[in-house]
Amino acid sequence: MRPYDHDAAAASYGEEAATALGLSPDRVFKTLVARVDERLVVAVVPVSGSLDLKALAAAMGAKRAAMAEPADAERATGYVVGGISPLGTRSALPTAIDESVSDADVVYVSAGRRGLQVSLAPDDLVRLTRATVADPSSRSERLTGPSCVAEAGAVTAAATAASTLVLS
Repeated sequence: MRPYDHDAAAASYGEEAATALGLSPDRVFKTLVARVDERLVVAVVPVSGSLDLKALAAAMGAKRAAMAEPADAERATGYVVGGISPLGTRSALPTAIDESVSDADVVYVSAGRRGLQVSLAPDDLVRLTRATVADPSSRSERLTGPSCVAEAGAVTAAATAASTLVLS
């Protein structure tokens, strides 16, 4: 566990965590909750990245995707916005993790509250969340782009630069 002093005025929960803990934003992952057609899904991407919702919908075999309403994300996960963890959610949600998760020996995700991150091996994160990991060869289903970005479950927040999430 890696605690840090959370600043309620922080514009980006994930960037705040990376900075406060002295970590690369590529190793700290944010948890986003989206509604793909009518079901909620979790996407886990580096805080240095963003999520393109049209590509997420296509990758999930759906027609449309939108960020979940904060109350829906909180109800489904059991966590507050800004502290949503991909681990131990109240409801089992389909989860996709960005392919870059395997680029390091250790990654960081929210531990279920603002101001607390947990470190774990990428393989453990994938196993514990039963996630689909990005497939870099499926270029037609890349989830990159400037549109529809959200931060650490804060579905109304503006977020960060582009990342790639490809689902197999």
